[in-house]
Amino acid sequence: MSMKIRLARGGSKKRPHYSIVATDSRMPRDGRFLEKLGTYNPLLAKDSEHRVKMNMERVQYWLSQGAQPTDRIARMLEAAGVREKTERRNMKKAEPGERARKRAEEKAAKAAAPAPEAIEEDTQNLAAETAEGSAE
Repeated sequence: MSMKIRLARGGSKKRPHYSIVATDSRMPRDGRFLEKLGTYNPLLAKDSEHRVKMNMERVQYWLSQGAQPTDRIARMLEAAGVREKTERRNMKKAEPGERARKRAEEKAAKAAAPAPEAIEEDTQNLAAETAEGSAE
């Protein structure tokens, strides 16, 4: 049985309140859980001490039993100093979208190919220089 430490949503519409629970990963988000470990109220200020409340002793117990925290809970545990911070990367965020990629390719192709007017001017200048050189 794979265990998770995750958020279970409560509260009314547009007024969320979450319980931090230890549960089987196959259970629904707001379904049956094994133990309530704390609360999270996202409506409170970020520096409020009542925003996140956790029973750290029980959280440590469930982590020692192999429970995996969700991303949001892992960040809360990192902020509390229970877990060490892990580097997160959103690889897709760095990639340009399909349209942006096509625009960049077109722009690069235009920059690589000199303008036709510039080619004509260069050939005229070369012809004039060679004519001056042969006239001397």
